[in-house]
Amino acid sequence: MTGKERYEQIEIPTRLASVIDAAQRKAAVRKRTQRVLRYSSVIAAGIAFLFVVNIPSVANALSKVPVVGNIVQVLQFGGGGERTDGVTVGTEAGEDVFKIQFNQTGEPVSSVPAYTVDHRDAPNRLIFTFNGVRNFDYDTLKQQLLDLPLVKDVYENVILDDSAMRFVIELEDGVKHTISEFRDPGYLELKLTSTGEAVTPREVFYVRSEAMPQGEALAILEEIYLEDDVTFIKTASDHFIAVIGGYESREEAEMKLREISARGSYSDDLHIDSWMSDKHPD
Repeated sequence: MTGKERYEQIEIPTRLASVIDAAQRKAAVRKRTQRVLRYSSVIAAGIAFLFVVNIPSVANALSKVPVVGNIVQVLQFGGGGERTDGVTVGTEAGEDVFKIQFNQTGEPVSSVPAYTVDHRDAPNRLIFTFNGVRNFDYDTLKQQLLDLPLVKDVYENVILDDSAMRFVIELEDGVKHTISEFRDPGYLELKLTSTGEAVTPREVFYVRSEAMPQGEALAILEEIYLEDDVTFIKTASDHFIAVIGGYESREEAEMKLREISARGSYSDDLHIDSWMSDKHPD
């Protein structure tokens, strides 16, 4: 079953009328925000590139790895690629390396389609978003990633755009990563390494939604709270929640919730919660 077919079969919760109304009111804001995000991603990618490739250990390691294609950039967060449409996604996994490949009409593309990578803590996770793609085998991607020893979990996020895809990779604590972008052919390479150091868990505070199945309800929450940098986390019961923040104190989370609550479009669908950084919320 394709990603689009799974999307079309999603059962939409009945408690969405007020949420959809709010999403429509946010449409204009979303368009402006997306423009800002596109420019921010380019800037972030440039900063990340300068930071990573100038670390001697990383540069030295890259010089010893045989590659196909020309390297464009190495980053830990940010974005890149070029605008396209109708690209098919393929994957290939090694011991600690995961390649994301792209082709169109059966031929490898010269450049990676437009993408962003976000890194978040509590839990330690990478969020990949691709635009201009329409065909990908999510089940194969998930299984290959789960076969990597440093990957804890993989899950998809529904996006209200049939030419975009997003998936989340949860990593074991203490795992570091680099992402290399190549062209001619265009592909991404994710490399994972363990620091071997113990990570001390800490309590983290979030503004969060109620738990719900993966589906359109969560995608609509992204439309509403896009300007609040909302992301999504899997719960201990395999449901999903929208989260804002990742604060060190309850007071910071409460301040953010008061800010959101003061908006005329707010529909009282968020609350404060906390959990340890190495655990999942209920």
